[in-house]
Formats: sequence, C-alpha cells, structure tokens
Amino acid sequence: MARQSALNTILEALDATNELDGLQKATEAIQGHYRINHVVYHWVDSAGDQYGCGTYSDAWRQRYLQQNYIRVDPVIIGCYKRFHPVDWKRLDWSGKAARAFLQEAQAYGVGNQGFSVPIRGPNGQFALFTVSHDCDDDEWAAFTEANSRDLILIAHYFNRKALEFEPTRQPEAAQTLSPREIDAMTLLAMGYSRAQTADALTISEHTLRVYIESARFKLGAMNTTHAVARALARGLIVV
Repeated sequence: MARQSALNTILEALDATNELDGLQKATEAIQGHYRINHVVYHWVDSAGDQYGCGTYSDAWRQRYLQQNYIRVDPVIIGCYKRFHPVDWKRLDWSGKAARAFLQEAQAYGVGNQGFSVPIRGPNGQFALFTVSHDCDDDEWAAFTEANSRDLILIAHYFNRKALEFEPTRQPEAAQTLSPREIDAMTLLAMGYSRAQTADALTISEHTLRVYIESARFKLGAMNTTHAVARALARGLIVV
C-alpha cells in the first residue's frame, strides 16, 4: 500500500503542475523514490521544438549537446523505431561510436543500466522517458520486473502534461468506457492481477479479457498496461 501511495503522490503532483519546472521537480521526486541514478523525460513537439527535464548533470548535458551525441545514441536511435518499453541491453551497442558513447556516459554518472519508454503523441510528437542506474544485471532485472508497470504509467502522465504545454494542441476525442470496463481498469491500475480482478468482479477470466480488450480498443492502446495508463491519464479511472 505504501508503494501505491507513493506512486499516487507522484502522479497527483504531475497532474497539478502548470509549468515546465513542475516536470523537473517530478523527475527529482521519482529519482529519490526509486533510489536510482537518473530520471529523464525528453520530447519533441509537433512544431519540432525540443524540451527536456531530468537529473543528468549539467556537465553531461553540455557534453551531449557539444558532441551532437543524438546522432549515435543507441537509446534515441533504437527507441525511435520502437513502440514498446525497452531495456538498454536489448539495444545495439556493437558499433565503435556507440561503445565510445556508452563509456563516456558512464564516466559522467549516467549508469550502466537503463530502461526507456518511447511515447508517440498527436501530429508527430515523440517523447522518451528513461530511468538509469549503476548495478549488476540481476539487480536491474529485479528492479524492472518490480517497477516497469509503474514507470510506464508515470511516462504517460509526463507525456499528457507535456502535451498541455503545446500552444497548438487539439483536444483529444472523448472516450467512453462501460461501468464494467472502468471497474476492470481500476482494479488493474491498483495492482490487482487478472485472476484477482476477475475474482473481485465475480466474473471469469475469459469475461474479464473481453472487458480489457474492449477498453484497450476504445483507448487505442497497444496492450493492457498502455490501456491503464491512458485511462488514468484521461481521468477515466481514479485510483
């Protein structure tokens, strides 16, 4: 319950912010809560303007820009081609430039492990939410298994707030979920498993799957986690 309460506090703070500085404060809060090296959110809006917030050092940000590392950064290159969250180990670090980039990033304290969530918004908007840390593979695997769902939800909250800062943003079309779809999405957002959710709603897992798939279709979501994130971000469910 304490973990869920902390997550709710982070999401509520993101919802309440009305300035870019609020996004920066949120990255710092997440860094402290999960006890990791860094949290970064970067997006390119529909006009092509770039924004970023996060906990990387000023020295690393300046170095990254000076060297134009966006050209060789496997995280940017790899995530731009993906729709699903990715562990950095699954990206292509085989090239000489990529290996040199990684070595320098680690020297600046970025960390040897990372998890990034690519997000695509309207009119060509692209965003990336990333967490990184220094630890061994087993520790990082345990961390991502325990927290990836939370991090995906947080990533979509970040993106929802960033879109509000776009001056030409068009309102999203309203989506309506049925009462049972809302119940199912709410319990899943609270951390219930599918079996627990079906039991709480006194329905079979097959019937639950029908509700979930229907909600996912209405929300235009790639998977159940994405559907929960969109339902939360649009205020369709509250936890």
